Amino acid sequence: MAVPVVELQHVTKCFAKVVANKDVSLSVNEGEVVALLGENGAGKSTIMKILYGLYGLDEGKILIRGKEVTVKNPADAMAQGIAMIQQHFSLVPTHTATENIILGNVHGFIPLKDYTEKLEKIAAEYGFEVPMDKPVGELAVGQQQKIEILKALYINTNVLIMDEPTAVLTPQESDNLMTFIKDFTAKGNSVIFITHKMKEVMAVADRIVVMRNGVVVDEVRRESTSEQELARLMIGQEIVPPERTEEAISENEVLTLENVSLKEKHNAKALQHVSFAIHEGEIFGIAGVSGNGQDDLCDVICGLKKPTEGRILLRGEDVTNSSIRSRNGRGIGYVPVDRYRDAMVMDMNLAENVLLKRCFDKNWFNKGFIRRKMLNEYTNRLIEKHRVKANDYADMAGGLSGGNQQKVVLGREVDLAGNLLVLNQPTRGLDMGAVDRIHHVIMEEKKNKKAVLLISTELTEIFEMCDRIAVMHDGEIMGIYRNGELTTQEIGLLMAGVSLDGEAKGE
Repeated sequence: MAVPVVELQHVTKCFAKVVANKDVSLSVNEGEVVALLGENGAGKSTIMKILYGLYGLDEGKILIRGKEVTVKNPADAMAQGIAMIQQHFSLVPTHTATENIILGNVHGFIPLKDYTEKLEKIAAEYGFEVPMDKPVGELAVGQQQKIEILKALYINTNVLIMDEPTAVLTPQESDNLMTFIKDFTAKGNSVIFITHKMKEVMAVADRIVVMRNGVVVDEVRRESTSEQELARLMIGQEIVPPERTEEAISENEVLTLENVSLKEKHNAKALQHVSFAIHEGEIFGIAGVSGNGQDDLCDVICGLKKPTEGRILLRGEDVTNSSIRSRNGRGIGYVPVDRYRDAMVMDMNLAENVLLKRCFDKNWFNKGFIRRKMLNEYTNRLIEKHRVKANDYADMAGGLSGGNQQKVVLGREVDLAGNLLVLNQPTRGLDMGAVDRIHHVIMEEKKNKKAVLLISTELTEIFEMCDRIAVMHDGEIMGIYRNGELTTQEIGLLMAGVSLDGEAKGE
């Protein structure tokens, strides 16, 4: 057998008393794509950061082409031909693409024109169209990722680690990335691909390594497995997705936006003439790449910001200028995109976090004192109902995993949402078990005739859950469609700002 390009043998890594990796062994062969699958906290990123030199190992060893090496830092890894593209890009926004790519690799007088020409040849070889002389802060996310890849290609990488590389890409950009991976490995290079998206695994992986609780639980060939089998291996049980029922949408409008725009001081318009209505028992999805006005849309609906134009109606009543407290009282529940910043106080216990949005509800107080017994019992029922892995109401929020924190927030908001439930990327960064639970809760709320606004960058989630789909780009609704009316490719074009007649927005 051929000697693996990279081999990890019996690697163990602990952080204080937490075992992140235990006796992990895996290998990568020349010209091979190895997918690393697992829930959050399974140890995938940790083991790759050990290979890349960001973390040191406690036990075990690393072999490159059969020889044991010491990788103390990323410079050591790059010297061995290993590069890593992490979820959050490490680019300097004010520098050009050329400057970012050569940063740290050249010294003294730098003839930028020569380097630009050299990089343009490398980019052309892989079909990348990147304006080398533009500041990267002005480029689209997909182009920024290409720059990260070019940084690796520039140092002649032959083992490329990619951590959730499609998280912020449109479907077309994701397809282009898959094509690059195939071209890259066809030249004898290797790729380690960390992702939670099964379709991508089945599209490009040769071998799939499944991790759970810091250990490797199985290793399978792509052709001998299925998405369902991989999901079972990842979480240790079968996943039964909720069924989306095809029902006629009620005529009763719960939330109506009429020509809503938002312009904040010294900034371009965050929202541009947004109009739509969500009906009783409808899940209304908004697809789009992050940062295209979705957060601002949630803010104006929930009262954090006031629109500069237009009206917001809740069951026909104008709430455009109503306070957050007033909207809460009218039955709007909101699960924000950043639970750490906007949804929970990590130093409070679960009961205190549940009470946060009920501070003005007199039912929870007696002569100014909190009805502790009532609150604690209610919190325990919420924990049980939503299958939160916690002991009881007294557990600190910061001690729970991300998925369990999200279940607490969702449970609290579901009970507050008498009319409308606003969900801004409710499953982002969560493992499959938590995602499955949250999807079932959303479908239950649809059956309860609540209106649900679901914002997600995951098109799979949008297609699985929603009755109608709006596509947002640069603060503008590009179109509203019944689920099934458009293909993934057509929605991808709208997400990139290209109308279905082929014209780019602004042309």
